[in-house]
Amino acid sequence: MGADIKTLRSRIKSVDSTLHLTKAMGLVASSKLRRAMEAMNRGREYENAVRHAIAPLLSSAECKSSPYMRASSDGKECLVVIAGDRGLAGGYNANIFRALKEYPLAEIVPIGKRACDRFAGELCYAEDFDYEQALGLSIELCRGFCEGTYNRVGILCTRYLSMMSQEVEYRPILPLVASEEKKESGMIYEPDEITILDAAVPEYVAGMLVSAVRESFASEVAARRCAMDSAGKNAQGMIDELQLQYNRARQGAITQEITEIVAGSGAERS
Repeated sequence: MGADIKTLRSRIKSVDSTLHLTKAMGLVASSKLRRAMEAMNRGREYENAVRHAIAPLLSSAECKSSPYMRASSDGKECLVVIAGDRGLAGGYNANIFRALKEYPLAEIVPIGKRACDRFAGELCYAEDFDYEQALGLSIELCRGFCEGTYNRVGILCTRYLSMMSQEVEYRPILPLVASEEKKESGMIYEPDEITILDAAVPEYVAGMLVSAVRESFASEVAARRCAMDSAGKNAQGMIDELQLQYNRARQGAITQEITEIVAGSGAERS
């Protein structure tokens, strides 16, 4: 009985330590979430602005000869994979790597520590990913596409739906898709439309990258907060159950001690 009590006390102490850890990680995730959400919203606004800026060019007949609008059967697909910087975020990283199995032949460009560790890429944290890094990567991707190294370029990331829901999403980047309807912007392009489009595409791709990374990071933080909340509730439930078992074992031990004392006292009288 004494061994059971000691084991239960040790288990309670261990689970309680885990509970404190999950609470601390949940608080850290909560503190990061507001800033991550603000950054995500700014990224979405920038992406929409760049899309709106090049939309009239995509409907131009002249721009259809741009190298960025030519689909090629040569080369291979390049996939920018955005995973988390850390674990303990539920199925966040696992969902990304599971979806990646649909692209077995793609060349991977990892962003996020977990993706860089998995694909032995240059370490790049999603939390610290900024526009300068995005533009540098964008220029490399655009060059590879124009030279025929890649026939397609896309992003595999996580879309934020709500605090409780995030889903993996594939976002195509290149080639650009021509708009079906003619959009008159009223602008005069100098020297010409195709030159402006070719100059704007790296900025557009950089905007797509920044937006995807910031949305993925917000999804990671939200997923971690939900995972820590769930883990905390489970740990508290385990502590309550173990405490009940401990109390019963302790009560049984005390009852046994009293019984032995009473029995010993009766034996001495007789």
